[in-house]
Amino acid sequence: MPLRLGPAGVPLSCKGRTIVEGMDDITALGLETMEIQTVRTVAPHHFDQYWQAGILSWKTGFEMNLHGPYYAELLGNKRERSRTLSKMEASLQAAKIINARHITYHVGPYGDFNRGADANEQVANVMAGVVDRCAQIWNNKDESEDYAALPWVIENSPTLIGVETSGRQELWGSLEEVLEVTNHVEGTVPVLNLAHIHARGHGGLRTSEDFGELFDQVRETIGGKTFYCHFSGIEHRMGNALHYTQIKKSDLKFEPLAEFLAEDGDWLDITMISDSPLLEHDAMFMMQQCEKAKHRLFEKKARDDRRKKLAIAQGIDPEELAAREAEEKAKREAAEQAQAAPPPAPKKKEEKPVAKKAEKSTKKGSKKKEVEDDDDLF
Repeated sequence: MPLRLGPAGVPLSCKGRTIVEGMDDITALGLETMEIQTVRTVAPHHFDQYWQAGILSWKTGFEMNLHGPYYAELLGNKRERSRTLSKMEASLQAAKIINARHITYHVGPYGDFNRGADANEQVANVMAGVVDRCAQIWNNKDESEDYAALPWVIENSPTLIGVETSGRQELWGSLEEVLEVTNHVEGTVPVLNLAHIHARGHGGLRTSEDFGELFDQVRETIGGKTFYCHFSGIEHRMGNALHYTQIKKSDLKFEPLAEFLAEDGDWLDITMISDSPLLEHDAMFMMQQCEKAKHRLFEKKARDDRRKKLAIAQGIDPEELAAREAEEKAKREAAEQAQAAPPPAPKKKEEKPVAKKAEKSTKKGSKKKEVEDDDDLF
């Protein structure tokens, strides 16, 4: 199962803050990919960095990816859509220079469209045009001399257009909507932002089975085994994402996903981008969790193999031997707990309250009566 992990942007620990230096730091950490963030628009003065990063990516096999402008309005009016498309054009040029394997786009609010076929058809039409434009930018067989410094433009396939799932109800981009569009538009791929899917589904990704059902749904809808994903902690409310958090402070845990990848993810080919505020630190955390899940799986298989061998040697069923071992383990744990439990504290003797002596009376009769009354009470 190929799994490539990396941060969304230059690592926080990178001193130089350039893309190339960020790539060096990522490689030193044992990570294999990164996603350049253009956020609002593509700055022209960054193209020199993009070219250097593209050269390094081409020579080393480091996977580069790019995120298009965050603020999109592809379902807006003509002016809003044109403004978004102009930003997307600049990001397509940057993706070519940087040798990006994926470029991620948001769609934006529903605008005047209702959820369903009309909105999906409009998004599909726009994305088909983006795919055609991307092919035009990369299709330079007749102009190969002009791209001698960019050999991947001629020898590599064009950037894949990624359509990202959104984390808010008023934005187009539920999992079903994204899968429907990418299933009908060749050259597009779904970008599974697992934090957004978790938030939009009211915290639905909690177990390894939940992640397994998600990947099975994607495979059954669009086919293939290659996935491009984002992962982060997320704070959410009422089916809407509020903001990213570090993974350890979220109800979206990576351990169940690591467990699924170790046990049933052999068929997957995943690029996983860390959107966490901790960037490369949480990417390293994800890598550690994947290694731990693999080790737990190896240990489980080793125990099962040992149990089978012992069962064969003793002439009993392996399941019966496992039941015996579980029973012995339960007895052992109960005995250990009993030994570790503190001894019960000794009960204190209850002391009877002492009656106050009756006050002396000048008359003997009254004194005797008070004493008798005290005896009656106690």
